[in-house]
Amino acid sequence: MSIINAIFGKFIEIMLLPFRGMNPWAGMLVVSFVTGLLMLLIFRYTSNQEGIRRVKDRIKAHLLEMRLYSDNMRVSFRAQGSILRANFRYILLAAKPMLVMIIPVVLILVQLNFWFGYASLEPGRPTLLTVKLKESYNPMEIDVSLDSPPGIEVETPPLRIAEEHEIDWRISAREPGRYQLAVLVGKDRMVKTVTAGQTSLSRISPLRLKGGFLDRMLYPVEAPLDENLPVESIEIRYPSRSLRLLGMNVHWLVAFFVLSVIFGFAFKGVFGVEI
Repeated sequence: MSIINAIFGKFIEIMLLPFRGMNPWAGMLVVSFVTGLLMLLIFRYTSNQEGIRRVKDRIKAHLLEMRLYSDNMRVSFRAQGSILRANFRYILLAAKPMLVMIIPVVLILVQLNFWFGYASLEPGRPTLLTVKLKESYNPMEIDVSLDSPPGIEVETPPLRIAEEHEIDWRISAREPGRYQLAVLVGKDRMVKTVTAGQTSLSRISPLRLKGGFLDRMLYPVEAPLDENLPVESIEIRYPSRSLRLLGMNVHWLVAFFVLSVIFGFAFKGVFGVEI
């Protein structure tokens, strides 16, 4: 899983590299365009194109039949039944490529969330750093501290919440940059990346987790925490990010899916794909 995520992560990073200093919409257009073409190719080579073409022709023929014999109820009802059966057949034919498509699309979405889903910290504005412990450890007793780099200020002593197995600090960035903040548990040292003051497109990782399969799939930017350590996760509370369009906030997922579908349908004729 780590290797697959690393490949997809590097692919997205290279694709977005020329657009990191531009409006996020530029990067979103490029990623959506490439994803739309990728979905087209997957659909073409994993679907029964001839079968889909025949079913669509059959639906068109029955629609024409309904129009020509609109005054004949018997013929119209028969045509409607034939259309329903043809639609069911179409769904079955489209199911296989859609299932194949899910895997790469989910891996792409995981990576895009780190580029478009979060805004970096604003210098001077505080946020929370949360260390979650394993249930067998008591946050009131364990020795945990922060080693903050220049540019990151730890504003409060640790707040220990026994019921949640959690320790919180309020931190803030003094100036823009990418920092390596360390969580110290006894002699063990765990590093968490902090991103601040990045106004352009940048990759932001809010959470570093221990190395379960689902954790590695959903949060692959930073290396997983050692399973033998008492810490389950280290989290930075970043603000969410939206794309601005005509004075409105648009969630990046909506923009991505709409643009990918538009590009897919726009180029299906070029690639000779029957959808």
